[in-house]
Amino acid sequence: MTQTFEMTVNGTVKQVEAAPSLPLIYALRNELGLTGTRYGCGLEQCGCCMVLIDDEPAYACTRTMDSVAGRAVLTAEGLGGAANPHPLQQAFLDEQAGQCGYCLSGILISAKALLDRNPKPSRDQIVAALDGHLCRCGAHTRIIRAIGRAAALLRGEEPA
Repeated sequence: MTQTFEMTVNGTVKQVEAAPSLPLIYALRNELGLTGTRYGCGLEQCGCCMVLIDDEPAYACTRTMDSVAGRAVLTAEGLGGAANPHPLQQAFLDEQAGQCGYCLSGILISAKALLDRNPKPSRDQIVAALDGHLCRCGAHTRIIRAIGRAAALLRGEEPA
């Protein structure tokens, strides 16, 4: 049996008809067309599906629709776009921190959560924030450098 669930997605109130047990990722991708949130493992092991729910990182693969009703969800698309990229997105471009890109939307979301909590994270804090993400491309050093660059940009400083 389906229900109507209302939530704010990327700043806009949305209504989705879905079963209460439907994982959020399917509503985002299939009902709302937000394909930036990737399906990886479905077991909270890879981080590809990471979104922010009420400003807290969450796995969209296991969060059900009934658990997000009335809440605010931010996906990678909500960060910014080509015309006005978020400083994280710009830093990732500047550092060439992506290769295949499959994991990057989840990494960007976790990085945003980190920088929202800590505007000047150490390298170790950046690494710890990314611990739940699997990336097999070998771009780790560039990803870490890009998050540090974004932190500086968000503080209004010149990146190192």
